[in-house]
Amino acid sequence: MCGIAGFVGPENPAAATRTLREMVRSIERRGPDGEGIHTWPGAILGHRRLAIIDLSDAGRQPMLSDDGRIGVVFNGCIYNFQEIRKELEKQGHLFRSRCDTEVLVRGYQEWGVDELTRRLQGMFAFGIWDDLRQTLYLVRDRLGVKPLAYSLARGSIGFASTVFALRDGGLVDQIDPAASLEYLEFGYVSDSRSIFLGAVKLQAGTILEWRAGEAKVRRYWDLPEVDESSRITFDEAVEETESLLIEAVRLRLIADVPIGALLSGGIDSTLVCWAMSRLNANITAFTVGTPGDASDEAPATVETARKLGIPHRIVTLPRDEDGLLNQLSAAYGEPFGCQSALAMLRVSSAVKSFATVLLTGDGGDDVFLGYPFHRDYLLTQRVARRLPPGSAATWRAVRPIIRAVPQLRRPAHFLDYATGGLGAVTRAHAGLPYYQQRGMLGERLEGMNLEQRMIPLSSTSAKSLLSELLRYQQRMWFVSEFMTKVDGGTMYHALEARSPFLDHKLWEFAARLPYSLRLRGGALKAILREIVRRRVGADVAGRRKQGFTIPVERWLAGPWAGALDSISGESMLQREGWIRSGAAQREIRAARAEGRVPTQLWFLVALEGWLQRNERVSARRNSELAASKATLN
Repeated sequence: MCGIAGFVGPENPAAATRTLREMVRSIERRGPDGEGIHTWPGAILGHRRLAIIDLSDAGRQPMLSDDGRIGVVFNGCIYNFQEIRKELEKQGHLFRSRCDTEVLVRGYQEWGVDELTRRLQGMFAFGIWDDLRQTLYLVRDRLGVKPLAYSLARGSIGFASTVFALRDGGLVDQIDPAASLEYLEFGYVSDSRSIFLGAVKLQAGTILEWRAGEAKVRRYWDLPEVDESSRITFDEAVEETESLLIEAVRLRLIADVPIGALLSGGIDSTLVCWAMSRLNANITAFTVGTPGDASDEAPATVETARKLGIPHRIVTLPRDEDGLLNQLSAAYGEPFGCQSALAMLRVSSAVKSFATVLLTGDGGDDVFLGYPFHRDYLLTQRVARRLPPGSAATWRAVRPIIRAVPQLRRPAHFLDYATGGLGAVTRAHAGLPYYQQRGMLGERLEGMNLEQRMIPLSSTSAKSLLSELLRYQQRMWFVSEFMTKVDGGTMYHALEARSPFLDHKLWEFAARLPYSLRLRGGALKAILREIVRRRVGADVAGRRKQGFTIPVERWLAGPWAGALDSISGESMLQREGWIRSGAAQREIRAARAEGRVPTQLWFLVALEGWLQRNERVSARRNSELAASKATLN
């Protein structure tokens, strides 16, 4: 787990070196154990190391081939690297280290980038410079666990682990208004955009090939479609899932540093901890506690840990803000309003004292269908398939009358989805309308359209709503918010997060399972719940899902009330034209009177913090440029 950067094809080598060093400095927290830079004529790679496997200097990066013509910078972990290494040794390759990075160097030499990537099981973002072919390859893992961004300009390419590292390197600087609008809608910027114009996020499951100033991107993996004709039984699905999960946990226990595990009150992390105990791994589990709050999961996890017989610690979250909002701005390359990111930062800080690797339960909900809307949209899909032709037109004609009755608004939403499909679902999101209805958007955003709200209404889409929603959520929410949250929060504290439920073989198996099995009897995550029922207990299996978060809406109206001051006065949001002057003050007064701050105001607080950080970088860069010019003169 590390931070990577590179610059290829520059006309000015000295300027390229300065840019690379700035990018490496930007990602320093991702890798506090060492720094490496290597140059070729026309190319330079940089790396910050968090040593996990083979702590010796043999694992340093950039890692080079024996002749020095191939260089690799790598962030992540190849869980099956020992298996790949044995295969390469049979082909005559000699290894100088015990780390997983070296299989990328020698695997590329043996098979090329496409065949190498096909064999990898893990989370990864890496760059390979082939000096003989004058070619750069950038590769991102199948599910987008590890981030990678790049920028193309004047026949050159720069890349880094974070978008903000490109900003620190001076490769990008102008904020994209369309990305800002997306942020206000969702609380994050999607993977299809970047907060900075000119910065591009390499998509999950793709390879970028750059040569002679031209970049081409190709997909190497897609999630399989559901197989509704499958004849697999529920018991067979449970048994295979259990087997795949245990193997995924086993692979993620490989490390030369201490390992911990995150234990919430839910199904997924309980299963990860159960698999660890099954494998006789002596690993401490950590729980985030919020004493006195309804969201506190600590009491339930104490009983779970006792049943599993594993060591357990509770990390109590203080109610004071204590610099946490500044950490949020620094930890994430783009503005990020995910509330559970605050909890991830807190627990990562606490766990780092005991471990360098943290196993989590992330990912189980998304492929095994653990959210209530999964069940709701499956029902919607079934109803849509039974509606007679012309139902959509009829419904749109009578809809204004029905929507006027408050008691009928929930059924009206259901019919919207059953006749309009994914387009109706995306229009129902409550993000942007909050600002629009209150006249809060400033001149830089007013009148702009959001792409996600322009998906056509379609009765055809409604008949396959759950499938369409899963594809949409995977690229929009899963990678952009969920993966970003975990990576940013843990890496800010130099902690490597590993989730067995993000094993691509487990996902491939689960994605093919019929929805009727994954939601058997209307139960969310029915397969995972059944494993917990059999292996841990019915009481744990029956627990309701509870999010891993900090109750920001309540705390902003109470102990964190001071954070609202950043948007209530002369804020950057107002000065730069993102929101109207005085608009936030009105809503803050109303929120304080109610004792609960809307999520949309929290998004503004997080955005203001990020804008202030960006302004500090601009001031520093301008100062350094001025000093450089003065020296030259």
